[in-house]
Amino acid sequence: MKFILGTKENMAEYFSEDGAVVPVTIVSAPPVTIKRIFTQEKDGYDSVQVKFGKEKKEKLKEFRLKPADKVDMKEGDAIDVSSFAPGDKITVSSVSKGKGFQGVVKRHGFAGGPRTHGQKHSEREPGSIGGGLRTHVPKGMRMAGRMGSDRITQKNLQVVLVDKENNLMLVKGAVAGRRGTLVEVVAR
Repeated sequence: MKFILGTKENMAEYFSEDGAVVPVTIVSAPPVTIKRIFTQEKDGYDSVQVKFGKEKKEKLKEFRLKPADKVDMKEGDAIDVSSFAPGDKITVSSVSKGKGFQGVVKRHGFAGGPRTHGQKHSEREPGSIGGGLRTHVPKGMRMAGRMGSDRITQKNLQVVLVDKENNLMLVKGAVAGRRGTLVEVVAR
């Protein structure tokens, strides 16, 4: 199992060898240090805890290991982007952009009401939210509320290019989040 932490930089276009244009997300992934290794015998589960960033703004993340994964590393070792290769299938997790409090048209894709039949000011209204014999709003009713800032996991993305000198990785497609968002990259 290969894993690393990085930050989303921006999106760009990459021209492949055959001249095709590939949309990519640039992920800056400086080397991370293994802080601690958890084992089944000692801690009850297998995982590796890594340290990302400078001392003042240090982030710790833990990657769970399957019983089949053998750990060939020890505490204090560094992991960099050279462990990945172009063509690797990866899973990327990050936090999406926060959009604040949004209405039902933007949040859930409601069409809104018509301009006719006496509905002068209710074009972006949610419509009826209850009715019948109920005297409360049913659970799960789609209404206006906070949107974004959710943890998003995207599977089956592909590594297009690895630049060891600049600690960059080009990932095919879009990765959720704003520039500077912490990104977890895992290849199994």
